[in-house]
Formats: sequence, C-alpha cells, structure tokens
Amino acid sequence: MPRTQMLEARLESHNLSILPVICQKHKIFDFYPSAFNVMVNLLGIKQRTAMTTITSIHQLDFDKEYTYADYLTWRIKEKIELIKGKILAMSPAPLRRHQDIAQNMNQILFRHFYKKPCKVYFAPFDVRLYSPSKEITTVVQPDLCVVCDLSKLDDKGCLGSPDLVVEIVSPGNSKKEMGIKFDLYQEVGVREYWIINPLEETLLIYVLKDGKYVGERPYARGEIATASSVIFPELIFDLEAVFLE
Repeated sequence: MPRTQMLEARLESHNLSILPVICQKHKIFDFYPSAFNVMVNLLGIKQRTAMTTITSIHQLDFDKEYTYADYLTWRIKEKIELIKGKILAMSPAPLRRHQDIAQNMNQILFRHFYKKPCKVYFAPFDVRLYSPSKEITTVVQPDLCVVCDLSKLDDKGCLGSPDLVVEIVSPGNSKKEMGIKFDLYQEVGVREYWIINPLEETLLIYVLKDGKYVGERPYARGEIATASSVIFPELIFDLEAVFLE
C-alpha cells in the first residue's frame, strides 16, 4: 500500500475533530509533509458528509452563487434553473394548455428532424452552459430545443448551446424572467429563439445576427397560416397545428 494511503488509513482511525492536535503533538507534519493535505482532505470529506441535504428550494440562499456541482447534490422537488450561478425558480406545474402546445410543437419538430442529423429534446432536459471561467454556472430547461452538434450531448443532457430553443410563456413567467432568458440565449449563441404565448396565441422568432437577436415578423393565429424557421428554411409548418387543442 502506498505511504499516503497508509497514512490516510491511520489518520482516519482517529476522531477527525482532534486530528490537528494529534498531528502537531507527534510532529507528524515534520516527518510526513503530505500528512497536512491528507488531513485537510479527510476533514473536508467529514464536513461534506455532515452537510444538510438540500430537499427544498427554501433551504437555498437566493443571494449566493452556485455551480452545477452544487445543483447535482440537491434533492429538490421544485423545478429550478441556475442562471450565472443565481437561482431562478421556475413556475409551478404548467397548465394543460401549456402542455398541449408543447406536445404539438414537439410533434412538428420531431417530424421535421426525423432521420436528420439533429436531435429534438423537451423538458425536463438540462442544458448546461459555461461561464467565462469555464465553470458550469448555468443550467436551464427549455420547453423544447434542437441540437445539431451531437458532440454536445451526454447522459446528463446538453453541454453547450442548442441551435434552436423554444420557450412557452406561462402565467407565472415574469417579464424579468423572460428578459433574463432572452439575454442569456443571445449571449451564449443560441442561433434561433422562439417564444410562444398561449394566451395571445402568438409565435415570436428571434434570429442571431452579428451576436444580437433580430426579431422576425410576429406570427399570430388566425392572421398567418404558416410559420417557418430562418436557420432551418425547410422547417415550414401550419400555425394552427401549434395551438390545436
């Protein structure tokens, strides 16, 4: 057994709370310089184990910045997203109308991209985005998204920006929340962003041009028969099918 592992096993057999005292008394740090790192590691494991498991959003600090590593440890029933380290509480379970439209839109996208080199995903599906420091501090769950760079996909979801994101507005969505998402998708380079409003029965399409979103002509049910994507020109669909009940 390597010396470091033997040392770790011997130290771990003691009460971890008095490890620093033992090491100082017996001058362990003088004879085994690596003992200090081993002790810190053991104390860290003990501390992390003793931490309270996060099971409710009310246990989180909305002023604190978190990472994807934190996100993975939470056992929260509420749906939340992480935007640049800050918690964004999602609306309660979507209304039936929201679900109908999501299903309709999913069918439209799935039919179009079937057997094409792009994948369609719907919530809950984690899209993880890097911060400038290359740390994952943003995790969002778009209602629907299309990913054409399949190297971004792994078992946890998508690491990087989808090509197309579709968000369906819920009554609980605030204008601030929608603004945050708009700025985020623009910043990380989502090529096309769709916003569907079930109450107004409208579809807004924004296309990324020179790093900024440019809005296309709004699509409204009853006024325009068909809608189409800009980055996927062959994606043309009946607008009535989106809002079909």
